[in-house]
Amino acid sequence: MMPVGKWKRASGTAVAALALLMLAPGSSAADFDPAEHDGARQLVDTLVDRGIEREWLEAALRSAEFQQGVLDAMEGAAERRLRWDEYREIFLQPERIERGVAFIEGHHDAFARAEAEYGVPAEMIAAIIGVETSYGRFTGRHRVIDSLSTLAFHHPVRGSFFHGELTAFLEITREQDVDPGSLKGSYAGAMGYPQFIPTSYRAYAVDFDDDGVRDLWTNPVDAIGSVANYFAVHGWQPGSPIYHEAQGPDAPPATVDFNRTARPYASVAELAEAGIRVEAGLDDDALVVPLSLEVSEEAWRYRVGHENFYVITRYNHSHLYAMAVTELAEAIEAARELEAHPLEPTSNGGGGE
Repeated sequence: MMPVGKWKRASGTAVAALALLMLAPGSSAADFDPAEHDGARQLVDTLVDRGIEREWLEAALRSAEFQQGVLDAMEGAAERRLRWDEYREIFLQPERIERGVAFIEGHHDAFARAEAEYGVPAEMIAAIIGVETSYGRFTGRHRVIDSLSTLAFHHPVRGSFFHGELTAFLEITREQDVDPGSLKGSYAGAMGYPQFIPTSYRAYAVDFDDDGVRDLWTNPVDAIGSVANYFAVHGWQPGSPIYHEAQGPDAPPATVDFNRTARPYASVAELAEAGIRVEAGLDDDALVVPLSLEVSEEAWRYRVGHENFYVITRYNHSHLYAMAVTELAEAIEAARELEAHPLEPTSNGGGGE
């Protein structure tokens, strides 16, 4: 990828040079060559009508390689099911918490500005990036052009969705004069520090350091502002709670529709009738998202989510994901508080006489 400072609109000469680079020895076997692949050719025609050079598009798609492993990973993701305690253990590790504190301190001004402009706490922004990529350390090993081309033209159910993502990806990389073959991400085509899919990149990424480029691949400041913008656009309520604890029976009652990643939909009174008691003093008619979190094979923990919980699920439509991000944010906040105000030792050091 070109250095950020050099991302400018390419001239015709640059387009030709990129085409030659993509077709150099060692490039792909042309699994998506528009000359032979009807879907790729139609995509090229569509984007040419939007002003992108045909030569550049054809070279980009000729460089893409079909990846069976991407399809396998998508299928495997749909099959995996974890209990809450198993899922939580992945992300609530001391090292990730410590790195979250360091990430905020290392970009203190950006976090402070994001919180002031968008109303999203620094710990929540950091937790999203921490869960997604461990603060930019692991942004993916799959070439995005390969993943999205494979999914757009070969996924049996969501091909249309990924066709839109491939389209957006080609538009973004062309606008920012980035070689599409140089970018890596998740097997589903998510990219950069915050793992935005291309359509989210187009809609919510911001140039938070005012350098003229929205760069979520290498620029943590843009990533911080973009995550905050994403939350704000989706209705984050500054200062409002994310969830409250609740108590309930040994097993989740069948009469309650738990864990829907939708706007709060069940009233506190309805939950009380089913034996779910919210510990906070909420009005009976208050709407919440009832959550049942499996903490062992025979034990459950109950919580209720509020509007901000729903906003987190707009980032990833999983109640476990939203809860893990929330607890990581809480842990980072607690660690920062402890660092700022360390506990004073007792007068005798806690020993005996």
